[in-house]
Amino acid sequence: MIKELYTAAMGMIPQQTRLEVIANNMANSNTSGFKRDNVFERNIIDAKANLWNTPGDAENDDPPMGKYIDFRNGSFQETGNSLDLVVQDNGFFNLQDEEGKEFLSRNGHFKLSTDGKIIAKDGKMLMGIDGPISVGQQFNSENTKEDNKVMDIKINDQGEVFANSQHVGSLLISKVENPQQMEKVSGECFVARENAGVTYSSNENVSVKQGWLEGSNVDIIKEMVDMIELQRMFEAGSKVIHTNDSTLDNSIKLGKYY
Repeated sequence: MIKELYTAAMGMIPQQTRLEVIANNMANSNTSGFKRDNVFERNIIDAKANLWNTPGDAENDDPPMGKYIDFRNGSFQETGNSLDLVVQDNGFFNLQDEEGKEFLSRNGHFKLSTDGKIIAKDGKMLMGIDGPISVGQQFNSENTKEDNKVMDIKINDQGEVFANSQHVGSLLISKVENPQQMEKVSGECFVARENAGVTYSSNENVSVKQGWLEGSNVDIIKEMVDMIELQRMFEAGSKVIHTNDSTLDNSIKLGKYY
């Protein structure tokens, strides 16, 4: 009877993990460039060993769940914003924070900083082949405000950036051979591990689209259906535990000697 309790519990833990992952996917359904997560049971042998309380690696793998990222592209949406960009193939934008840490992202929603750099919404700098992309002398926040000037930024299909018709840099686009070796550090940013196989694309192999954004690849309807099914399974497991607990309690009462 104790075994049934542990069996039901081991079945509920993966369901709870899946519910948490689905909830996070749904919360990011409107996040540009977001890649949904999925869960799988990675090692049934470890689960069985852990059920029998066998010491060793099984304890470290409890619960025996793995998570992977679905890197399929989301739908492209036209925005008309000159700093909204899409990499039309499987490439990634390169970003860098103030500490010099590098990140990869499919979120192409950018803006101009006060010093003329093109940055992401969280302040990470968009990297070019020769360093951070900046409009440099073509940008002056005070003059722009006082003279009502408009900064005309054009980015062609090869990722070349022009500000007021002056070439200011070329986007650095990365290709990843083993995307599952990347670690998600936020809704849309990734850090590549050593075995991810990151390479940089030349301008001839880059395909960028200006004025568009890639949406999340989350199918909100499918996620809702999966969540309802998991909730029902979780409730069934809870009932099994409750029933076995009641039966165990009655068995203990019958076994008492007065």
